[in-house]
Amino acid sequence: MYNDYKLPEVRGRYRYNANLGKMCWFGVGGNADVLFIPADASDLQKFLVEIDRNTPITIIGVGSNLLIRDGGIRGITIRLGAGFNYIDHNKEIVRAGAAVLDLHVAQYCLEQHIAGLEFLSGIPGTIGGAIYMNAGAYHDDISKILIEAIAINLKGELAILKNNKIGYAYRNNGLKEKWIFIEGIFQGKKGDYQTIEKDIKNIKENRIIAQPIKSKTGGSTFKNPEGLSAWRLIDEAGCRGLKVGGAKVSEQHCNFFINDGLATADDLEDLIHEVQNRVLSKTGILLALEIKIIGVRN
Repeated sequence: MYNDYKLPEVRGRYRYNANLGKMCWFGVGGNADVLFIPADASDLQKFLVEIDRNTPITIIGVGSNLLIRDGGIRGITIRLGAGFNYIDHNKEIVRAGAAVLDLHVAQYCLEQHIAGLEFLSGIPGTIGGAIYMNAGAYHDDISKILIEAIAINLKGELAILKNNKIGYAYRNNGLKEKWIFIEGIFQGKKGDYQTIEKDIKNIKENRIIAQPIKSKTGGSTFKNPEGLSAWRLIDEAGCRGLKVGGAKVSEQHCNFFINDGLATADDLEDLIHEVQNRVLSKTGILLALEIKIIGVRN
């Protein structure tokens, strides 16, 4: 399949027929025709400028909130790697590359006595994905701390996007054009090491109690409807512990869906739709996805 694409010469790496299931926290999914891991921002720009405009382009992170269908992904899948994995700071302003894990940003800020970013320790995934989806937890989200982001569009054009130009909403942005976020600049504040450490510890303990973090899961499956909790609606619709094939609604937190080790992507997607339908039937509310489902079904 990869022979169908005319690929630009790059300094990064191409992987052909790459197994994406191993890169997704659900542990399921088909292969990418071509996986491109750019060396750095200029390498990514060059690729986007030179690739045929008709070639399908998909962007993934570490797959923490991603369900990749069993048929895989056609075209080129881009995943940012080591060239985008960096953190530094100037006083209380923190700069992080898109490939840095959210948890690592929180830990870095702890060591530098920078407060205000502790909630990132409770968000699985990377900074790039967090910026894109306005990730949040424990009453905070990216829109409250982001100063600006550096991003590249699919034409290879680089831009600095100020927070107020991104059009943030709950778990979403208002951008009309598709952008690949490569770096974020965040506003922290002076903090005390012991206080920051305590906050991060509390978040970790709360996650262990409330979420099936040791299971193969994609995190929160649905967004919370305004003024309501998705997990409560799912529970009230009788879906706690519901199974489809090897996919299961977590009994610990029923907005988390789990691969019990034998699930296919089809099982998980079918379970998602079944839960949506049951909640809709009972409450009249159609739950909106927080995870992303991409690729083609077999």
